[in-house]
Amino acid sequence: MFFLQTPIVPSEDVTARVDSLKQAVGSFAETLATDPEAALHQLVHDGIEFGLKVLAALAIYIVGAWIIRRVKKAQKKRFERRHTDPTLASFTQSFTSVVLTVLILILAISALGINTTSLAALLAAGGMAIGMALSGTLQNFAGGIMLLAFKPFRVGDFIEAQGYSGTVTELTIVSTHITLPDNRRVILPNGALSNGSINNYTLNPLRRIEWNIGFAYGADEKACIEKLLELLRSDPHVLDSSTPGASDPFAAVGELTASAVVFKLRGWVKSEDYWDVWFNINNKIYSEMPKAGFGFPFPQLDLHIKN
Repeated sequence: MFFLQTPIVPSEDVTARVDSLKQAVGSFAETLATDPEAALHQLVHDGIEFGLKVLAALAIYIVGAWIIRRVKKAQKKRFERRHTDPTLASFTQSFTSVVLTVLILILAISALGINTTSLAALLAAGGMAIGMALSGTLQNFAGGIMLLAFKPFRVGDFIEAQGYSGTVTELTIVSTHITLPDNRRVILPNGALSNGSINNYTLNPLRRIEWNIGFAYGADEKACIEKLLELLRSDPHVLDSSTPGASDPFAAVGELTASAVVFKLRGWVKSEDYWDVWFNINNKIYSEMPKAGFGFPFPQLDLHIKN
């Protein structure tokens, strides 16, 4: 029998496979010497048979890829129709795509005549080595499961983790994608993300802003506090105790440093208004407080010289 018809069995002994190949080549050479026409016919027949297997494998892969795209689109529409959590939807789509791709590859390999049962046995025998090689990937997969189960953040939340701050755009089975404020995309591995600290700025609807402003010694404490509260209350986004979870704006002397009296100013806002209020009040403090007679000090050092 011509060697192209020899089945590929990954689990058989290498020596036996070499011997089998030698026998097939010897048989073909003998046939070629005694009956060239029959050998050529056998060669063409085996080539056509192998080519058909390759075409079948390609067809399986192409059709499978098309099915995967259709399944992902159907999942997306279903998730949108049911208003599924974007984090769960992103993770499920990624997991489904990986599983279906592996199944299609197995079917394509089977179409080539490769013994997938023996291949599976070979992979199982080398499972420990593969597991060690893919330990990082498996850790990231387990981290993705943990993130999906405990939900420390969702798609659309603004988080700070692993030294980056940005908006979560996608959660896959092994990584989390975030977009930074300057529109850079950062991909964080789920393993490290699930085991590290995550600062979620969006999870709670309200946030408290705190300013530490230094004024020169000698400033009228009560007048300074009243002016700071006036500036803070002038912003329509600042909340008071009438809002559940918030409290009235607060100001007090917080610290006495070497060169300044530091006043603390606090106010509650909705999470989405945080930065607008922060910059607005900063501008007002810088422009209005000096007009009210409260100057900003510079570092000072007194030198006493004795003769």
